[in-house]
Amino acid sequence: MSYSTETDGTAARGPQQRQGRLSGRIGATAALALAALLLAGCTASGSNSATDSGVRSESMDAGSVPGEMTAPGEAAAGDAAIADRSVITTGSVSLTVADPIRSAEDAATIVEEAGGRVDSRTETPETDNQSASANLSLRIPVGDLDRTLDALRALGTVNYVSLNASDVTQQSQDLDARITALTTSVDRLLALMAQATTTTDLIAIEGELSTRQAELEGLKSQRDYLTDQVEYSTIALDLYSTGTVAPGAPDNFWTGIVAGWTTLVTALGALLVGIGFALPWLAIVAVAGGIVVLIVRLATRKGKAT
Repeated sequence: MSYSTETDGTAARGPQQRQGRLSGRIGATAALALAALLLAGCTASGSNSATDSGVRSESMDAGSVPGEMTAPGEAAAGDAAIADRSVITTGSVSLTVADPIRSAEDAATIVEEAGGRVDSRTETPETDNQSASANLSLRIPVGDLDRTLDALRALGTVNYVSLNASDVTQQSQDLDARITALTTSVDRLLALMAQATTTTDLIAIEGELSTRQAELEGLKSQRDYLTDQVEYSTIALDLYSTGTVAPGAPDNFWTGIVAGWTTLVTALGALLVGIGFALPWLAIVAVAGGIVVLIVRLATRKGKAT
């Protein structure tokens, strides 16, 4: 009986011992895994801290040495980005001179020698009731603007000089993208036209091609005008006789509006010149497009009747 009881006790304790050993193994494994995770976290944290410390150290070192704040490559990239901007420069210059009519001729010569041009010129001779004066709308290459303004200042006494800059980079890039897309579309239509086998297909392609080409020419005209505005600054030059009280520079809200309106009118005048140049071409393209559309409609009606 004693032997039997001992055997039963051993048998009862066997599963419990095995279960304890299994639980111990699982616990040890979990502990090892947890330790590994903690070690990895500490390592990553130490690495990040070392990296952050290194970055701060490099920044402090760079800041402590004069001339090393910006690398030459980064400075060159920044200059290139600025150079790629499209900026329209407009302004006003007021001078008091001994002879406005003669000074207007000298101003025109200065601008033409700089590669610019005179878009408009108004001269008012001296009379019993008014002093002589002259007003010119000058287009000056942006690269020679400062030098040309210095030469204009030397003509007389400067009353004021006002310059304004307008960034049209986004507008310029948008026009370039639309022109590129339309050019690709026109090329595809030309390729389809070469492969057309029926008169109906040919007429339909020609109609669509005329529309795309007209739109493309319009966009190119806008792009050319915008390029001209960027490459040539628009300066309004006012010349007054000595002893005449010349209008001062804009010094309040209202005079600022007047000066801005004058500059806007000058710019719109140049825009109208560009539109007038492109209008005959657009009219020809529109007439050709209308003829093509008419032919397409006639061909379509004949096809339906057949």
